Amino acid sequence: ELKREFTTGELRSPKRAMLPIVAAIGGMLIPASIYAGFNATGVGSSGWGIPMAPDIAFAIGVLALLGRRVPAALKVFLVAVAIVDDLGAVLVIAIFYTGDINIAALGWAALLWFGMWVLWFLNVRSGMAYLLLAVPMWYAVELSGVHATVAGVLAAMTIPSSVRIGPDSFLAGAREALGVFERETEMGRTVMTSRDQQASLNAIVRVVGESQPPLQKLESALHPWSTFFIVPVFAFANAGVALTLSPDMALAGIPLGIVLGLFVGKPAGVLLGSFLAIRSGLATAPYGVSWTQFAGIGLLAGIGFTMSLFIAQLAFADAQLLDMAKVGILGGSLLAGGCGFILLTIAGRGRGPVAAAESGGYQGSPQRQPG
Repeated sequence: ELKREFTTGELRSPKRAMLPIVAAIGGMLIPASIYAGFNATGVGSSGWGIPMAPDIAFAIGVLALLGRRVPAALKVFLVAVAIVDDLGAVLVIAIFYTGDINIAALGWAALLWFGMWVLWFLNVRSGMAYLLLAVPMWYAVELSGVHATVAGVLAAMTIPSSVRIGPDSFLAGAREALGVFERETEMGRTVMTSRDQQASLNAIVRVVGESQPPLQKLESALHPWSTFFIVPVFAFANAGVALTLSPDMALAGIPLGIVLGLFVGKPAGVLLGSFLAIRSGLATAPYGVSWTQFAGIGLLAGIGFTMSLFIAQLAFADAQLLDMAKVGILGGSLLAGGCGFILLTIAGRGRGPVAAAESGGYQGSPQRQPG
């Protein structure tokens, strides 16, 4: 997803990328600062990264409930912010939540990563070839002391995002193969009896494969596993909160810093970053989007469920501290998601079907909408 956004998505153009980048930076710095203000010293000081990254799946789910009352450009903006936030979270994990470094293992990981770039340079398009280097690279990164999440991002950066044949060649090859298939069918032959029909089907499979980038095929193959199995299992296994926490613990600096970081800091950072980027001329705004809707998107970005739980596990080895962090994550995410839904509902009331904003384009300044 990161590479797709940088090569063909919203982050491919500096002008288009600047708005979500600045908004995401604001949405990371302010929540972390709020948390640090409540936990500058003591056992909770290592958890400052918890309220930084949003849970894009839950945020998009809330947007889906709003339907066409939310401009398409706003959905694209939220996804782009989440992508930048994810990249920021990976960097934070790699730099601040990494143990002692094993230089030898890190060297092997770098060598294997270089090998993957050699495959890219040679335009190798077999996913298995990259996998044979990616798995030992992941293991080497794990042994090095750097969190293995980084290995996944680095490996994906080497997967080719170009196609072997363009649309014209695809159409020509597919039409030729379909013509052979149709001619053989009219002659009463079937795939089981006609080698030409078999060859035409193989030709169609070949041109379909060559017209798709390996990066896109890999992302499509992994998406169902990630969305419907890995993330839900992770959330189910790690979201449990012990009910033995006293009220004093539930209102301590760790949960309070996380709640305010997600519920207050995230929307404030996204809104402030967007405002500064647009007013300074660094970026253009999504057409047909109001500042109220920007604030609503900022609140949805405060849904920090899975990634926040992940960073909390890295930050706290003590079970009681981890439970306190989970209370803050769940409370802050529920508050941010609920209020974001209400605010976007009010901002979109009376809009009906989105017209010009449905293009998803970026131009002009945010426009006031009814409500």
